Amino acid sequence: MKRTAYRLEDIVTRFGGSVLGNGGVLISQIATLDSASAHQIAFLANSKYRAQLDSTRAGAVILGAADADATTLPRIVCENPYAYFAKLSAFLNPLPHAVAGIHPTAVVGDGANIAPTAQIDAHVVIGDGAQIGAHSVIMAGCNIGASVVIGENSRLYPRVVVYHNCVLGNNLIVHSGVVIGADGFGFAMDEGCWLKIPQIGRVVIGNDVEIGANTTIDRGALDDTVIEDDVKLDNQIQIAHNVRIGAHTAIAGCVGIAGSATIGRYCRIGGSAGILGHLQVADYVEISSFTLVGKSIKERGSYCGIFPFSSTKVWRKNAAQLRHLDELADRIRQLEQQIESLKN
Repeated sequence: MKRTAYRLEDIVTRFGGSVLGNGGVLISQIATLDSASAHQIAFLANSKYRAQLDSTRAGAVILGAADADATTLPRIVCENPYAYFAKLSAFLNPLPHAVAGIHPTAVVGDGANIAPTAQIDAHVVIGDGAQIGAHSVIMAGCNIGASVVIGENSRLYPRVVVYHNCVLGNNLIVHSGVVIGADGFGFAMDEGCWLKIPQIGRVVIGNDVEIGANTTIDRGALDDTVIEDDVKLDNQIQIAHNVRIGAHTAIAGCVGIAGSATIGRYCRIGGSAGILGHLQVADYVEISSFTLVGKSIKERGSYCGIFPFSSTKVWRKNAAQLRHLDELADRIRQLEQQIESLKN
């Protein structure tokens, strides 16, 4: 497929920044400094990789003001090279537009309202009373439950499942294998047996959200599970019932969030972290990978709970000492008291 090429100066007119060097260089794609060719533009977001500018074959580069004189290549100088790269890459690699129509093999329930500009692919099942917004794309094998609402310009990749009554916003991207609105893990013990607690809440998802492959978001037990605007979720995340995730938060893969936890706005959570139920995490909190959050975090900042790895022999010795940490602390307090009394 022949790609459209754009002059460097036209790119700056669209996205801002300034051009140094030949603004007439034609750019048709974006690439890394190592792999770029003459019609591709690369970016330098971290000055420690500046040496790669000497060997790159890129037609142009995107960099910050601090690195503006590090190369003679045509270049775009901007405040945030990584964000500039993201915007330009999205422009050069747009998602395919919706192809309006409903595939003959799709099953559409009674009273479903599908916008004329929406694309419904093969073997999709849409439940009674569901609503699909303008220019949205529902790919092959998706199952959309009764009374589900999906906004405009949203894209569900193959085999996404959305249970009944859930509400999904505009400009949503949901990758394959995602399950939205399954029952939360709610059971009560009665006379030695578990009784299932009906999960009668919904999942409500805001605008501009992206959900990675095989992530699961459970419906609320009574109130709703809520994912606010511009949340970005990686693959294989588990979000339990009645969780609330604040706007603009990003969560990496394999994170588990237990029921009724509340995550603030603009948080960043590293891969495989765990957050226990009924906790509150403040806005602007960063949680490192593999950290277990066992109590609420009330102040913004960076938090880490990773125990350094070591050889098995050393780890076992340290683990044995940790079991007696409380006893050791008591003994130290007693010694401090004895020393203080001797001083007096």
